[in-house]
Amino acid sequence: MIPHNSGKVPFDSTRRQFLTSATAASLWPFLNMRLTEAADRRQRLSDYPFKLGVASGDPAPDGVVLWTRLCPEAPGRGGLPHEDVRVEWQVATDEGMKQIVRKGTATAAVNWAYSVHVEVEGLEPDRSYWYQFKVGMEVSPVGRTRTAPAADAMLDNFRFAFASCQKYQDGHFTAYEHMAQDDLRVVVHLGDYIYEGAGNGGDAPERNFDAPEATTLELYRDRYTLYHTDPHLQAVHAAFPWIVTWDDHEFANDCAGAISDDPSVTTEDYLKRRAGAYQAYYENMPLRRSALPLGPDMMLYRRVTFGQMVDFSVLDTRQYRSDQPCETKYRPPCDGIYDPHATMLGDAQEKWLSNGLDASGARWNVLAQQVMMARPDFVYKPHKEGEITFCMDKWDGYHVPRTRLLQYLSDHQISNPVVLTGDVHRNWVNDLKVDFDKPESATVATEFVGTSISTNGDGREDKEIAEAVRGENPFVKFFNSERGYVRCELTTDEWRSDYQTVPYVTRPGAPCVTRATFVVENGRPGAVEV
Repeated sequence: MIPHNSGKVPFDSTRRQFLTSATAASLWPFLNMRLTEAADRRQRLSDYPFKLGVASGDPAPDGVVLWTRLCPEAPGRGGLPHEDVRVEWQVATDEGMKQIVRKGTATAAVNWAYSVHVEVEGLEPDRSYWYQFKVGMEVSPVGRTRTAPAADAMLDNFRFAFASCQKYQDGHFTAYEHMAQDDLRVVVHLGDYIYEGAGNGGDAPERNFDAPEATTLELYRDRYTLYHTDPHLQAVHAAFPWIVTWDDHEFANDCAGAISDDPSVTTEDYLKRRAGAYQAYYENMPLRRSALPLGPDMMLYRRVTFGQMVDFSVLDTRQYRSDQPCETKYRPPCDGIYDPHATMLGDAQEKWLSNGLDASGARWNVLAQQVMMARPDFVYKPHKEGEITFCMDKWDGYHVPRTRLLQYLSDHQISNPVVLTGDVHRNWVNDLKVDFDKPESATVATEFVGTSISTNGDGREDKEIAEAVRGENPFVKFFNSERGYVRCELTTDEWRSDYQTVPYVTRPGAPCVTRATFVVENGRPGAVEV
């Protein structure tokens, strides 16, 4: 485990050149600014610079992060001067950008791929705003965002969606086309925003691209550039603020701490690669400066709160975990999964999580994380009684920390704990128990697992497999292999999850249907289909 003793990020001169300025008192109006001839020359670009769109993220009661990345010749890195570029930004209370309430300038730094992160403050809680960027005479699309409610506010309802796993060459991001039409406060992305592997051989041949596996900063940057050009992904970024965390493919498949699954790769080389992956991730996500990477380390776990309704504890199950046990990913139980010293979150993050849950006054407490927490049999067909297959990359491989966490939720009577999970490219609904070998034991939390946006291409609704999975795993309430996302609506009395699926992604234009709906009642862990 690489230690992370503090969430504080040193503020030195190298970092100072990247951090944006949000002071607007001495700045002139956004669209009426007249540049000097020299400044105009410096910011003359070869083409439209906002081809990667705009985004916002991590809303707070008084503000939000605004993001863009300049890239006139996307996909690619050309068209920009090899110097920092001044970018103007403004926030308005109307979509026409007439009622400006905040404005300022930011620096799109060469060393940070011309990305811009603006932490806007001084906004009103629980209110929609619109925002826009400008370079020279070019203006970005208008994005919409929304601040969080005041800390002591209890909402009538709260609607959001979560998604994960969007492999570009495996299919179209059609689920995002439908998500953009939803009425949401926020989108939670649980990882695998990109895939680092080579670009050919996907399930949607027209979306294949000629690129090797991403292993360097420039290659990771190029991959994000490609993904950000997808119009449906851009539309959802522009429509709602996002809360993001990574899984493995933003760096390397099945990554675990500083340990490569290739014994020929040294720790030094592996961490050098991770530093490039982490920097590219920050450059391309609407994250606060507290997440600025320090070489191969990046503080990503954090808490995002929406009044008294819901707390999101956003977890990182990759950077601090111990190595996966045993030698085979899918296998029967082995001694290694019971290692008392194994960790999924690392000591600091686990303590941070427990302290935050204890202090939470929210009605719903969400763990937004990556890998399956329930303990299902990963053989999706009938077999001999007593045989079971675990996945070492999931919480299955970390029995002691999983049991400790679930026991903690039970013993401390955490209010309505709900776990959100991605990674497995299938939809699941699971009752979480301290002891999964005792089906009659109390359920302590509910796990909603979302399928992929496009990874593994066209999915299917296989009722026979679903029946087998539920028959062998009594804590599993739902199983489905289609693509899509999960839309959730919360009130003080219940949590409702709608599993939104599309029948195909290898060609565009798929319709979206609500495949299943599950409800969790306040004070009663466990999901019920309605």
